Amino acid sequence: MGTASTGKLTLQQLAVLIMALMGTAIGQSLVFAILAPLGREVHLRELQITSIIAVSALIFGVAAPYWGRFSDRIGRKPVIITGLVGYTVGTVLFASVFYAGLAGLLSGAVLYAVLLVTRCSQSIVMSATSPASMAYAADHTSRDQRTKTMAKLGTASSLGTILGPAISGALATFGLLAPLYFAGALAAAAALLVWRKLPTTPSAQLTSRKPAMKLRYRDSRIALLLATAVGLFIGFSAIQQTLGFQLQDKLQLSGIETAQMTGAALMVSAIFTFIIQVTVMQRLRLRPTQFIRIGLCSLLLGSAVVSSFETFKVLAVGMAFLGTGMALCMPSISSSASLAVTPEEQGGAAGLVSSCPAIGFVVGPVCAGWLYQIHSPLAPLFSVAVFLAVLVIFIIKDR
Repeated sequence: MGTASTGKLTLQQLAVLIMALMGTAIGQSLVFAILAPLGREVHLRELQITSIIAVSALIFGVAAPYWGRFSDRIGRKPVIITGLVGYTVGTVLFASVFYAGLAGLLSGAVLYAVLLVTRCSQSIVMSATSPASMAYAADHTSRDQRTKTMAKLGTASSLGTILGPAISGALATFGLLAPLYFAGALAAAAALLVWRKLPTTPSAQLTSRKPAMKLRYRDSRIALLLATAVGLFIGFSAIQQTLGFQLQDKLQLSGIETAQMTGAALMVSAIFTFIIQVTVMQRLRLRPTQFIRIGLCSLLLGSAVVSSFETFKVLAVGMAFLGTGMALCMPSISSSASLAVTPEEQGGAAGLVSSCPAIGFVVGPVCAGWLYQIHSPLAPLFSVAVFLAVLVIFIIKDR
């Protein structure tokens, strides 16, 4: 099913969308870099720490499709701003609860419960930004430019993951909570930028759209794409959320050293993601499905290397392959889903695609956290098995 562009995405619009997505991406990479050592500082178990990400990701996954459909009705800009403001408030509250834990005001099950509720509440609102931004870009992009545009939007995530760990490492010297408060301020600045610089969708475009049927995950046009996205994020999140534990235990690092080293590893992955998105994805003319297959092979190889690292240099090689795989897969999945649906369904499709990483983060961290707690070498091998299964299924189904 073809889609029609409602206009042209200008350089300013693209830049504002990238800055909005990068604001949340930096914040998320900060959280991923410090959550493992920070959780241990307040005496949470590995499974408790990873479950905070998993349960909040489930909430994100449920809410994102709703926000995507909501943006179809009221416009993209107010939904993007809502997500950024929600991220700001939620991050400040999340950091403040950890402060209470470090100060001894909260502990044990009560601390865990309050952290979980705070993070989940944040996820409900912050899930608005990604689908509305993707749908805004789809609204203003022609079919032949869709994959390249989605790859450009993907640079927001990779740039955020590059800058986030560097910022985290620098700010961690002032305490493990400093990066979280910085993330909240950054999201607030992004919300202000969107409000001032991103043009509002003309009301005539909104009223002229025909009501579309609610898209579902099992829709035959996009089901394989969504299943692939969920699978690759199950594997990637399993590695990401246990990486801090592996580094701290294998290299005997302190909490701050672990946060800095974890951030450096994630930054290596993000650098390769960024390089691939601005070079290969912009110049190489392949079908999206071909990009996905190559990307899945890279993810499989990267996870195999990460599962056996004993030094940071070996880990960096594995993270480079993981970053390359993510760069090839996600823009291709986003563009394929966008091209498969009608103009009236762009928000719904973007919402479903945006929910896939969250669903992956529900399963991956919990499984990997449990495996790490009972037998640490099994956690990264879990990702190897997941990537292999996804690759096989995608090749068989996409014939």
